[in-house]
Amino acid sequence: MITAHRYEAEHRQPISRDELLYPQADFDISFIQERWPILAGVGATILSFQSQNKDLNDAAVLGALEALAETYRTLGTGIYYEHPPDYPIARALYAAFAEFFQNLRKQEAERSGSPKLKESEIFNLLVFLLRVGKQETNGRPRSRAFLSFLQTRFPPAAEKAVETSRIIMP
Repeated sequence: MITAHRYEAEHRQPISRDELLYPQADFDISFIQERWPILAGVGATILSFQSQNKDLNDAAVLGALEALAETYRTLGTGIYYEHPPDYPIARALYAAFAEFFQNLRKQEAERSGSPKLKESEIFNLLVFLLRVGKQETNGRPRSRAFLSFLQTRFPPAAEKAVETSRIIMP
């Protein structure tokens, strides 16, 4: 089974420009690199949610991301319109994302002098994750390929090996 997944990933065709979600969203790699800690936080939110909800699959994750992206797209235009996903597990993940961004806003407010994250920037980060998710999933209803991809990119903190000093002190 692992070999089949590896073969599938190696032979996956890139998404065409016509299939891109939100083709009007345009950002460069430096934007993603500068905001990597926020993407890591979203990835950690997904993986933490998955550890508590074993039924989570790619479709639910992508549904929650798309609903949140739409919310931030409209917020960027000055309109508050929120439409959480209908599927219960995707709705719960959507709420976890909302909590993550609310906590992020609180941290920004506590740190004066640091630039505030705009709604349009959050929208672009969510679109980036949606595009990566669309590329990494295999399209099957219960697929977890995107979740596996996230696990390799954002390993849990407990699993990260802490390097100890090799210097011997007398």
